[in-house]
This record gives sequence, C-alpha cells and structure tokens, in this order.
Amino acid sequence: MPTATATPTPKAVIHQRYGAKAVYRVDEVREAVDGVCPGLALPQSTRCVYRCQLDIPGVLSVSTPGTFVRKKDAEQAAAQIAIEKLGIQPTSNIPNTPEEAWEELISRISYFFTDENFPTSSHPLVGHLSVTLRRTGDFLGKIPISAIIACDVKVHTLCKIIDPKAEFDPLLVLSMIYNAAKQSPGVSVSNRNFWIQSQRPYSPEAVDLALQCWSGISDPIRVEAVLIPCAMEDGPKMVSLNISENEHYMGDIALKLSATDPSHVLVSRTVDKASSEMRFYFPAPDVQFVSDLSKQLVDDRENRNMNCIINKRASYISGQTIYGDAVLANVGYTRRDTELQTDHVNLCTYYRILLRKLPDGIYKISKDSILVAELPCVYARTSWKGPSPRDLLCSFCRLQRLSEPYFAANRCANDGRIAKENPDMFKCSVKIYSKKRDLLLEYSTDYSWSKETDAIQNSALKVLIWFNRYFKQLNTPVEKLYLPKSTDGFTIYPNIFLQEFAMCLSVYGKTSGGDSRTCSAVGYFSMDTSYQQLESSAFLTDIDGQDSGVFPSHGSLACISYSVHLFMKDSRKRYLLEVNNEFEFEIGAGAVRNQLESCATQLSVNQSACFVDQLSDRDLSLAAACELSLDLSKICRDSCVLEFSVKVLQVTEPLEDRMEKALFNPPLSKQRVEFAVRHINQLHATTLVDFGCGSGSLLDSLLEHPTTLEKIVGVDISRKGLTRAAKSLHQKLSKKLLLQTSVPTAVLYHGSVTDFDSRLYGFDIGTCLEVIEHVEEDQASLFGNVVLSSFCPAVLIVSTPNYEYNPILQRSALPNKEEEQEQDAGPCKFRNHDHKFEWTRSQFQRWATRLAASHNYSVEFSGVGGSSDEPGYASQIAVFRRMARNQGESSLNEDDSHQPYEVLWEWPNASIPSH
Repeated sequence: MPTATATPTPKAVIHQRYGAKAVYRVDEVREAVDGVCPGLALPQSTRCVYRCQLDIPGVLSVSTPGTFVRKKDAEQAAAQIAIEKLGIQPTSNIPNTPEEAWEELISRISYFFTDENFPTSSHPLVGHLSVTLRRTGDFLGKIPISAIIACDVKVHTLCKIIDPKAEFDPLLVLSMIYNAAKQSPGVSVSNRNFWIQSQRPYSPEAVDLALQCWSGISDPIRVEAVLIPCAMEDGPKMVSLNISENEHYMGDIALKLSATDPSHVLVSRTVDKASSEMRFYFPAPDVQFVSDLSKQLVDDRENRNMNCIINKRASYISGQTIYGDAVLANVGYTRRDTELQTDHVNLCTYYRILLRKLPDGIYKISKDSILVAELPCVYARTSWKGPSPRDLLCSFCRLQRLSEPYFAANRCANDGRIAKENPDMFKCSVKIYSKKRDLLLEYSTDYSWSKETDAIQNSALKVLIWFNRYFKQLNTPVEKLYLPKSTDGFTIYPNIFLQEFAMCLSVYGKTSGGDSRTCSAVGYFSMDTSYQQLESSAFLTDIDGQDSGVFPSHGSLACISYSVHLFMKDSRKRYLLEVNNEFEFEIGAGAVRNQLESCATQLSVNQSACFVDQLSDRDLSLAAACELSLDLSKICRDSCVLEFSVKVLQVTEPLEDRMEKALFNPPLSKQRVEFAVRHINQLHATTLVDFGCGSGSLLDSLLEHPTTLEKIVGVDISRKGLTRAAKSLHQKLSKKLLLQTSVPTAVLYHGSVTDFDSRLYGFDIGTCLEVIEHVEEDQASLFGNVVLSSFCPAVLIVSTPNYEYNPILQRSALPNKEEEQEQDAGPCKFRNHDHKFEWTRSQFQRWATRLAASHNYSVEFSGVGGSSDEPGYASQIAVFRRMARNQGESSLNEDDSHQPYEVLWEWPNASIPSH
C-alpha cells in the first residue's frame, strides 16, 4: 500500500530550491510575561523567545515580525515568509505509487554514477567514490551497495513506498537497490557480490579531484567501536578499527565481522542522535548468486528460519532487523565535510543508548544523573526540571517505534471539591498506538486540574510511570499484568502490547522464573513500591560539619553535591562513576533513589556524609562509567558496592511556606503555634499529643514558649520525619536541662493516626495542624472518627488550608519563568501538589460539625492569617471540645489496652534512633 504524499515544511521547500545557500540566524530575546501582578514590589517575570532572519545571498533577506517560543517555529515562519515573497509553489517530489517509486529509484541510482554529479556534488556518496578512485586493480571505482543505503535518505523513502517492510529491513533495501541497479543505465553490478560501479570510466578530471581530496596521510586512523554478538549470552565488547585513507572504511569492519569482503557489510539507519554517523554494521548472508537474495528473503520469512540469526540487541536499538554479529561504529561521510568523519564508540555509549530507550532514561540523562535521579512520582510546574512528562512520553514512544501518544484534554463537570461557582476543570486521557494504529494502552483518570497543560502533563507522567514499572517487571505473568480496566485507570490490550514489545521482552526478559528481581540488559529491577521501600533509610558514616538546624523537609527543594564510587570488594579498588556539584530535587517526590533522599534528610545545610548501597543496576553503572566501562564490564553484582558521598548545599522551603512568609508576619506556621499555645494555657493543659507530627516542628516550637505542659507526644507514620524530630527535640531539651528550666517528658511514636493506641487516651489537648489535606478525604473522616471516639482528648485543634484564600496567595507568588501565563479566570490550584484536597469554609465546617455531633463534642471555628471577613482566614481552624459524659458512659478500662504504636524515642533516658 503506497504511503500518503507528505507536504514539505517551509524549510524543506527552501532547501529544495536553494540548499546550503539559505542561512538562518536565530536571536534569543526576553520579553515580559503578560498578566503579572500590578503594583507588586517584586521583580516581574520575563520569558525567553526567538526571532529569525533568513538570508539567501543574491536573492532576498527576510525577518520574522514577531517572536516565537521555539527556535524551530521561528525558522519555519521565516521560511514561509520567503516562500510567499518569492512566489514559490510547494510541490511534493515523492512518488505516489510503488511503480513510480521504482522508476525513480532506477533513475536515482544511475544519477549517482554520472560525471556531471561527481565533481560538484556535496552528496556524501562522493566521499565513497573518491576513495575508490585512489585504489588499483579490480576494486578501482567500485563501492559497496550499502554505501548508498548509508548515504541517501531519498533511496530509503523510495524503497518504503515500494514495500513498507523496507523501513525495518536493511537486507530488503539491499535487494531492492541491487535489482534496480541492474536496470539503471550506465551502472554495473555483479551477481557474485554486492559491489556497484559505473559502466563507463571516470573522466581524468574526476580522478584528479579524488586525488586532490586525499591528504596523503598513510597512517591508518584508529577508531574504537563496540561488537555486539548475536548470542545473547555473550556480552558486548570493544574492538578497534584501523581505517586507511586509500581503502574503504568497511574493509576493516568486514574483517571484524568475518564477512567475505566490504561489499558484504550491511548498515542500519543512524542510531541515537540523527546528526551522528553512528550505525550498526553487520554481515550480509552468504548466497551463491546475489539474484537469489530476494527469493531467500521470502522463503526465510515464510519458514521463520532467519529468527535464529537475528541480533536481538542490535535490532531492538536500531528498530531494524539486524542479522548476525554487529559492530556499532561512528564513521562515515557527511554533507558537511568531504573528509571521513569518525568518532569513538565505547561500552558507555552502548549502555547509554540502551538507557535512552527506557521510560526514565532520557530524564536521567537530561539531569546528568544516571545513578541518582529517578522519574518523579508527581508533577508540579514550580519544581519540575528538565524535559516535561509529555515530551518524555513522546520521545519514549518514538524510540520504541510507536505512534505519537494521543492526548485528549476536555473540560469536565465539577468534582465537588470546589465551590460550584468556579468554572469547570480539565481531565486528560491518553492513548498509545502501534505504528499500524492499533490501540495497545489507554489511560483515563477521575482527577481534574485547573489548567489544560497540567492535566496533560500529569496524565503523561502517569503513563510514563506505568511503563517504567512494566520495564522493571517484564516477567510478571500476563494474567496479572494485563487486567481489564483497573482501578488505576489503565486498560491494556495484551495481544497488541506483547506484539509491539516482543523484541524488548527478548532483550530484557528473564528466561528462568522464581525471582521477583530481574537481571536484564538494564540491571536488577523490583516492583516493590510499598511504604516500607519508600521509607528505606541509609546508614550514614563520616558525618562532617556542624548542625546548622536547617534540614530538608517534605516538599522542600534540596540542593546537594554528590559523588558515586564503585568499590570492588576483592581487589579493594575504587572507581569514580558519577559526580555532580549541584543537583536539586524535591523531597518526597520520588525524584532520587530512596537511600540518597534518606541521607539528605538526615543532614543539615553544609553537612556531609557517606553511605553504602548495593549494586542493583550493573548496566546503569556502566552507562555512567564513561572511559571506565571497559574495566567494569565484567563486574559481578555480589563482588562490589556503591559508595555515595553527599553534601547538603542549600534548602529552599516549599512554595506553600514561601507564599505564606511573603504575606504574613509572623508566618502562618508561627501563628498556628501561638494559637495552640493560647489554648494550652487557657486550659492549663498538662498533656498534649500532636497527630501527624512529621519532623516535630510544632513540638519543637512549643518548647520555646512558657506553657503548662508536662508531657508532649508526637505520632507519625514516617520514620524519617520522626528521626529528624528526635534530633531536634533532643538538642533543645538538653539545652533546657543545662539551664535548669522546666523540662517536660517527651515521647515519639511510630504508627498511623487512624489506629488507636490506649497510651494516648484522654489527653488534655490534641493537635492536627495542616495534616488532613495530605490524605484522601475518606481517610480524613476516618481520622476524625477515631480521634473523637477512641482517643477522646478534652480538646482537639484541627487546621487546614482555606481554598477560598488561594487566589490572594497565588497572586502574590512570582510566576514561573518556564510556565505559561496563568489564566485570569478559572479555579486556583492547590497550595501544594501533595495536597489531596483543599476545602472551602463551608466544606470544612460541614465536616467538623458532623464529627462533633456524632461523638458528643462541641466545635467552634476560627483561623489565622487574614480575618473572618471575606474570603476568611488563610488557615481555617476547628476547635473540638469534649462535652460532659452522659451517665452510663465510662472511661477506658484497664482491659482495653491496645498498643500498636512503636516507641521510637523518649525523653528522659533518650537516645537518637538509628536508621
């Protein structure tokens, strides 16, 4: 079936007419972002845009009147202006039918071997022809047919029109060119090999030009390359190519591949960057007569005989069918230079190409952090760095030879979390298709966002995360992985999916069962994303630097420097794998490996430490190793470990805290503490429990105020947070003890606030400040019921953000330079991307009133930040007070002891908990 005629872009039209004469000059300028906050005593934001000037010497010069966000858009706009001024009518020179394509292929091959083309053309094939005219004997003037495959894009296009399978099979392209050359006037081919040459001798002028291009250097050029064996059990290895200027460069490649001669070396399309000449070279099959090749291709496909010699790794990387052993080399001729272009390829290059094909590979490489960076589990425009999730998903699909992802963002009905007067929100569904437009995966979600771009980026990230998990559990049974539409919004079509990822499974998949961790081409993987794994801690050594008191906390941006060494246990050698002098990530977003985040959160600014982690991803280490990849290619997972050295350089508070500090003095966090202190002293409370204490900021602050408290208790599900709380409380209580001031007892418990523990029954006061919005709404209701029915504090103080106040906060925040202009109309986003909900005053009051009525409590409402007038306080607070018990109601009995919580730290007789 012939392909549709493509409409050339404006730049392509100009190039067809003027070639390299057309010169584009792109200038970067900065312009103010519209809609900034007027009268704000802060610097206003600008964004980077581009304008372009196109010069065609002797013809015209044009410039774009406006600016563009992307460079390529500015260039296309300039080209379009030139087309209109010159009156050029764009036409497609691509044939519409296989018959027309075949005739043009014959004509094009004949054109390559004319004297008129040879002396003046900048076509890369001229470099191949120049080399052949320096040779003597039978090889004079002959070039491999594969040189045409390597040099001419149009030949590929014509072959794909003739037979679409040619896009994926270089051997089929070779057969087509051979058969077309037999019909090309002035061209000669042999039925014994794959050489092609002109039937007529070249003119003396052409030969002289070929000799002039020769520098006369006789010493061969040494080029490093990688040999990828066809047998999967054999690993890739380094080889050296010795290329002589008066010999065709495929000659030495043919020796490495044990091919009959250079004409029996086939080439793939370019690998990795399109601007490079990196390709796979592999041997053509042995046939008695070249004319039999087409028949053998058909017979082998029907009988599936060729599967046994397919190089699965090279085929997976190139997206084409590669046969036998293959050499990955960066060598060839380009339009930019008549000299042979070469560059070294090492094992690190190979493993980085493999890494780019993974869902998180491009993200790791863009962060220049292969061993540390992870694909974040959340997207927020304010903290996301590098390519956007949408761009990452599009790149992943292209590298996997899938169609471009389909995003459908639509307005949706209000979901009940926002006041009815607000406009609709956006939802986005995603569909992934094969190249043949067969649906293999679709994703839809019930979550909605106030901006269309946020809906698209968040949905793209969810799909990326799904693919990332799939690549780490390729051996999961089909019945478990491919369920019908599941609760997480994914629907998988297993037959199409497995068909598209068959080569991926053969490269990465495990052949034996029984282990949930798969040793594959990209290392050991595990799909255990349970809470225990996320809370995994690093044991720190060599802690250096004084405690500054400024620790990274959930939602903050931590800037660190780090280095990673590979330590060989047997030889006691250390190899530097990766170093980064300034790396920024958000705490709690899953943006780095778990042990490194655990390390960073145990350090304060300007402190450094070391920790050791197992080598669970050998190939990632090789991708990071650069020139050491050859030495490390034989390493065994059990014989070495990774040594990390980390220093915390800077900590930036979460955006929510920065907004609050900019508007309120004192900040809202301090105002909430002062609110609690007033109630403590009014009640003459002696016991307090902080539900969801996190890193202990409230408990720590209470020690700075005179109160009646004799015992303070914190409960949280995060061991890391509790460890930071223990360190801070220990230091502060020790200082108070030295000053001989009143010191309360203190206990930190590890556990869930929705589980009852009898040791916390009947406290004078309970607090839960800015916690409930971090869990789902049903969990917030469960917490309220458990606390008021089981823990039964005399007073419970609960605070949460007032959604109606968000417009004031967000108008005061600096716009992000990289994000689009915020829409003036439309609902505001939540204060923190980690918030599962944010309630209006009426929603919060309904929730609290129902709880109070159900459990014999009264409730009154207040807040901090702003006033009770419209739109209310920035942080709204409910104060529950236990009413007198009715007759018949009893307090906790001795037999009712239920103690699921673990004591993590206790004062006095306290020691800092270890990780």
